[in-house]
Order: sequence, then structure tokens, then C-alpha cells
Amino acid sequence: MLSKRANTHTHTHTQNETRSIPRYSLTAMDLVKPILSIAAKIHSLAVKVKANKKRCLRVSQRVKALMPLVEAIEERGSAQLSAVEAKGLKEFQITLESACKVIENYTEATLLNRILNCGNHGGEFNSLNNRLDDAFQALSGGMQVEQGNVLSKVFDTTTKLFEEATRKRQDEVDGMEDDNELKTMNKPSATAEAIRMIKPEELKFDHPKEPFMTTPTSEVYKGEYHGFPVAIKRYIGPVNTSPEEVRTVFNKEVETMRRFESPNILRMFGICVKDEEGPNPQFLIIMEYCEKGSLRDVLDSKCNLPWPRKARMCLDAAQGLYRLHQTEVKSKVHGCLNSCKFLVADGYRVKLGGFELAKTETSLKRSPIKPTLHYTSPEALGDINQGYSKECEMYSFGIVLWEILTREKPFKDLSDKEIYQKVCKEQFKEPLPEDCPEPLGQLINDCRAYDGFQRPSAGVLLDKLRSMVAQLED
Repeated sequence: MLSKRANTHTHTHTQNETRSIPRYSLTAMDLVKPILSIAAKIHSLAVKVKANKKRCLRVSQRVKALMPLVEAIEERGSAQLSAVEAKGLKEFQITLESACKVIENYTEATLLNRILNCGNHGGEFNSLNNRLDDAFQALSGGMQVEQGNVLSKVFDTTTKLFEEATRKRQDEVDGMEDDNELKTMNKPSATAEAIRMIKPEELKFDHPKEPFMTTPTSEVYKGEYHGFPVAIKRYIGPVNTSPEEVRTVFNKEVETMRRFESPNILRMFGICVKDEEGPNPQFLIIMEYCEKGSLRDVLDSKCNLPWPRKARMCLDAAQGLYRLHQTEVKSKVHGCLNSCKFLVADGYRVKLGGFELAKTETSLKRSPIKPTLHYTSPEALGDINQGYSKECEMYSFGIVLWEILTREKPFKDLSDKEIYQKVCKEQFKEPLPEDCPEPLGQLINDCRAYDGFQRPSAGVLLDKLRSMVAQLED
């Protein structure tokens, strides 16, 4: 069971001594020491794992490669510790604690149990390795490495290890070796299917052809594509864009879509144009089918959701958001987060949807979505000119996590004016269940903080949730 961690750090310096010591001199040793300790534990655990051995050893290798940067910060002296480095070290510790819990679970679980209970283990390691890359960017960005310095050789070696192409190649090889056991189960992989233009004859519709979901501009059917169950969105009403224009926009989007492929982001297979040469061509978007429907559908149902499952659903959702927000040149925001934008697949796996093919859908004259005040951050409620940011989106995500924990709808039966008064003026947060694990509840409250600066990043949120889930599932 999770318990609240006590703050045992005490200051032993006198008031006069404190005045003469730079801001971070009292905590530099405290920041580095636990990192080295957790890293050592990761190395010892990685050689004992019973499943995903290659992936675990790769995490251990990358953690080890980051240690010279940590040690160099310590050796350089507390007086030179910058705020950027201090922040980087604190977040790195959270990432390591998360990594340690993941690897520890693989030392205790049998291979069969991991396959049956955690079919998403590849995504778990992907997000973990991305967080280690974030740590490298933060630590190396805070250091000034001079040419000729002994550390520069270590720095160059570490840089090569964390190059995106190198990481992806290593992770693909590790994943293939760790997943070899799945071949005996003859389980095909949906991720092997390329995102592309799809021929009409490659699709099979359920009969009778009845949509399981409708919107003002589309109907969504269940079907099959290359043996995989899929959702087929068919646009209805007038479409004034030619098939050639749609193809051009779609082809430009494919590379962007591939960048955001993740087990916790709704899989897109492509688009299909039926009756292309006729007077009324039909446009179809083919995506992964999630049998349980939207997250809101699941929360409204009578299914049993014990705390470990709720926490795991929060973690899945956070992994999808992190894939969108993670530190890259072209990181992006969703722009319209709510519980209907997350889909739930078999095993209660939560996936983020509702943003892929945005330009293609715009070219098909999709009606714009009006944001609801139920998920709008206090700063956006208070200023109509407030730009949308990751901090604003984290507030919206905090509301979604609150929904998972309570299964209630946010600000139910309140008018827009009442929501504005409560959130923007009274700084009100809707209460959590009394039996909610305290650290989990605190994290959701942090996401809903009135001050956007106080909200965690998607990466920090992911690390903390991963550790909490591991403890709850134990």
C-alpha cells in the first residue's frame, strides 16, 4: 500500500553559515547521492530479470552512461550548481525510481505472467527510454564541457549513445529478441502495418453495416483490415475536396503520424477513397478498434475498477500524453483533451486519440470542435487571449484523471458561469474519493493546480505514476 513519504531532510547549518553558502550548496550532495544509489540498484536488478532481459539491460546501460555527467556535477563543486542542473537532477532521480520499479517487477514475475498481464511492456520501455533521453538532454544542457577536458571524451561517447537513430536501432533489436516468445503464440503485430493509402478491397465491413458511433459529419463502423479489427470512419454529407487534394494532404501527414506511434496512442492505418472516379467519392479513415469504447463509456458502465486498475489506466493515459509532449523539436499538444478523446481496448488499455490526421480531416471539411469549460484551465478561463500551452493541457488532463478516480463527470450540472466562478475565482477543485491512495490523489491535485507553473510536466507525471502503479499492483 502506498504511504506518504516523510520529509526527513534537516538543515544543520547556522543562520550565518547559510547566508554565506550559495542557494544549492545545502542540497547538492542530497541530489547526487540517491541517484548513485538507485543507479547501482538498477544495475544489480537488470542481470536478474526473468523477462525482457535485453530491454532491462539496455536501460541499465543507458543509466550507467549518464553517471559520469552526474559525478562531474558533484565533483565540480556545490557552489557552481545551477538551477537548471538542480532541476535536471531532481527529475532524473524520479525517472530512476520509476525505472527501478519496472525492472524490479520483471525480476519477480514469470515470463508467462508478464505476457498475459502486461501485453504493453514494449510501450513501457519506450517511454522509460525516452525519459532517460530527457535526462541526458537536461544534464548535458546544464554543463559547459571545454575542449580538451577529460570529461569531453565521456560526453562525446554518451552523446553518441543517446543519438535518436542509435537508440531506435538498439530498441528495435532488443524488442525483437525479447518478443521472440510471442512467435509461438502466432500473434500478429498491428504495428507492422504501414500507414498508407488503403484499397477498398482490403477492407471488410461487419454485416449488416450499422455504425456503432455517429457524429454530425461521420459514421463509424466496425470492420477488418489484414486480419485486424478496425474502426472505419466514413464521412457523410457534402465533401468539396477532390480525392487528389486529400491524397496530397494525407501523404504529407504520414511522417508526422509515424513520429507519434505508441501503444498508448490510437493506431492509425490510413485512409481509403471509394468510388474515386465517380461523382460522389467516399472518404474513409481506418483506425484501431477499441472494443470498450471511449474512456467515458467505461466510466459510465458498471464494470469493476479497483484502485490498481484505475492507477494503471491513469498510467496508460499519461504515456499517450507524454508521447505527444516529450522533448522533441516538433513536440505538440492535443488541444482538446477530455475523457471522450481516450479510447479503451481489451484489458482496459487506455489509448489517446482524436488528434491524428487533423489536416486530412480539416481538408474533408470536418466541423471544428468547440472546447468545453469543464476542462479549461484557470488561466484560460481568466483571459480569453491566453495562449494554449502544455501547462493548460496538463490541467485538462488532471480533470480526466479525476474522472478515472471518481467515475463522475466534471462540474456536473454547473453552468459555464458557475464553472468560471468556482475554478477561476474560488480556485476550487472537485474532491477525490476518501479511500483514494494519498500519493495518487496528491498527484492528480498537482495536475489541477491553480498556478500552471506548479503543474508537473508529462514526463514527471509519467515517472511518478509508473512507480505508484508498481506499488499498488504489488
